[in-house]
Amino acid sequence: MSSWPWSWANWTHQFLKNGTITTTGLMVVFLFMLAFTLLNFWSVKILTSFTSLISVFKIGVPTLTIIMLTIASFHPENCGHSLHTFMPYGSAPIFAATSSAGIIFSFNAFQTVINMGSEIENPKKNIGRGIFISLLISGIIYVVLQSVFITAIKPSAVAAHGWGGINFNSPFADLAIMLGIRWLSVLLYMDAFVSPVGTGVSFAASTGRALYAMESNQHIPSFLGKINQKYGIPRVAMLVNLILSMLMVSVFRSWATLATVICTSTLIAYLTGPVTAVAFRKLAPDFKRPVKLKNLSWMAPLSFVLASLAVYWAMWPTTVEVILVILLGLPFYFYYEYRAGYVNTRKAFWSSMWMIFYLIFISIMSYIGSHQFNGVNWIPYPWDFVVIIVASLGFYYWGIKSAHVFPDYYQAKKLNDTVKE
Repeated sequence: MSSWPWSWANWTHQFLKNGTITTTGLMVVFLFMLAFTLLNFWSVKILTSFTSLISVFKIGVPTLTIIMLTIASFHPENCGHSLHTFMPYGSAPIFAATSSAGIIFSFNAFQTVINMGSEIENPKKNIGRGIFISLLISGIIYVVLQSVFITAIKPSAVAAHGWGGINFNSPFADLAIMLGIRWLSVLLYMDAFVSPVGTGVSFAASTGRALYAMESNQHIPSFLGKINQKYGIPRVAMLVNLILSMLMVSVFRSWATLATVICTSTLIAYLTGPVTAVAFRKLAPDFKRPVKLKNLSWMAPLSFVLASLAVYWAMWPTTVEVILVILLGLPFYFYYEYRAGYVNTRKAFWSSMWMIFYLIFISIMSYIGSHQFNGVNWIPYPWDFVVIIVASLGFYYWGIKSAHVFPDYYQAKKLNDTVKE
């Protein structure tokens, strides 16, 4: 909103200053967060109807933009005629952009499918389909849209200023104005407002349910596991999630910083997935698995390595800052372990040693790594990648070997015995 060029929208300029949310802007953000939460407060049908409507807009406008910009201006020579012109600063900035520029963050929509899996019809088929369709549509739209942007820029502008000199407040809308397609720029400004609203509503639903599900681990307050009996919605968890979200935005007021922090913390959470999945297969090979991932033997280590590299791409000191934020949850863990009498604390500690040392390793690597990723360049690029790949595989197999059977396993077995494949 703060980038809208119309005079009647000048009052929105006070919401953002030098890329940072002002105090007034923060109040507006809080109101939007409250609205996103309230839209999830009653029925999943209301949520799906709203997000379906927004999704049509989110897919339709980029598709129309691709068509119109291609018709108005198409200069494939902008892509370059050699590897040097295609990536003049080398390959490292490509990797750095995936984490620091929010590219990975933009693909996170697939989490909604998983977090709301218990409310999906025929989850055995539809969870996999939902994840695949989400990633496929996002990938196609983002790649084609960016390619069209590159080819739509006039070669004379690139020759005069270079790509670094082309600076738009709203890239696609400003490009549409430059090419004389003003009606498209208006539509793009509207889309820049509508699309994040759809994302906000979906994430309020999925993150609230993720917090609700965490209560079953008995390391957060039990009231977070309460469900509204009439609507079947975890309202308490959603309200707590709203408060936590407000705190995060208050601390990280820059969108670029916030996107990097969210992306990196999400990637660290992803690291546990491959290890957990393979460990469960080994500890409980006879469990019935209605939703079962194939080719896990090679997909799991590959996923762990790629997630490790992506964490490293977030660059120093973001990696350490995010890890410190995650460690803020430790007091809750130790408090609930104390209440439980430290029954399984020792076993849990030894089972998690691989992760503790992994976080120390990735923090040190982020500091001593190549200067392209803000390190001191003791290990230059691309040898820093080699070290991370080899070490990550070691931590991955260490994590699998560290798996132990806890009391929850026997409860899960009783529940699994009632499952029909």
